[in-house]
Amino acid sequence: MAILFISDLHLSQERPDISQLFLRFLQGPARQAEALYILGDLFEVWLGDDMVLPDYGPAISELKSLSETVPIFIMHGNRDFLLRADFEAMTGCRLLAEEVRIDLYGTPTLLMHGDTLCTDDVAYQQFRAMVRNPQWQTELLSKTPAERLELAQKYREISKTETQGKQAGIMDVNPTAVEQAMHRHHVQQLIHGHTHRPAIHDFQLAGQLAKRIVLADWYQAGSMLVCEPTGCRLENMTLSN
Repeated sequence: MAILFISDLHLSQERPDISQLFLRFLQGPARQAEALYILGDLFEVWLGDDMVLPDYGPAISELKSLSETVPIFIMHGNRDFLLRADFEAMTGCRLLAEEVRIDLYGTPTLLMHGDTLCTDDVAYQQFRAMVRNPQWQTELLSKTPAERLELAQKYREISKTETQGKQAGIMDVNPTAVEQAMHRHHVQQLIHGHTHRPAIHDFQLAGQLAKRIVLADWYQAGSMLVCEPTGCRLENMTLSN
């Protein structure tokens, strides 16, 4: 048995092949897991538990089925931060806080989506503060579904334009932010997504060996982090599997 970690699937109607790959993952590898952690951005957009887009139906049903035998934990990402209690009821998943420390086979490990670590991207952090404000969220959820969709499309276009003009390094994690988060939770291992730069980084933290594991996105293929008592490894899943 193993504990699996995935993130940044960005499920949407524009990429039905990835949605199908996710269903195969839930019906296959995930069924054998001890637990499944989804560290943010499962969906490209989530505009409230009261307006589930039709294309998400199969994934929600399969998550519910899997949750009957495998514990599933999910974090908010920067795309699906409006997941709430009704989503938990629909899927059987348990929503996690932004920063969670777990015991991963004897290794204290910090789990994050990862966007709060990108502190050099000042414009994004300002936008994040706005959309995570409870008052802003309440106002958004009071709008009609059509109004919410229109606003989401507007922000997506703004995000694409701004991203194209940013230096790549700005959108990666800040080393000091990483160290501070790990010190805060007294861990030597961190697992996160968001940056779409999969890798296992070994480095020194407070004079001891530390590890930062970055999960891959699901734009070209599927990817999971497989953690067993002997260690962790990144594995890809191709569309043809």
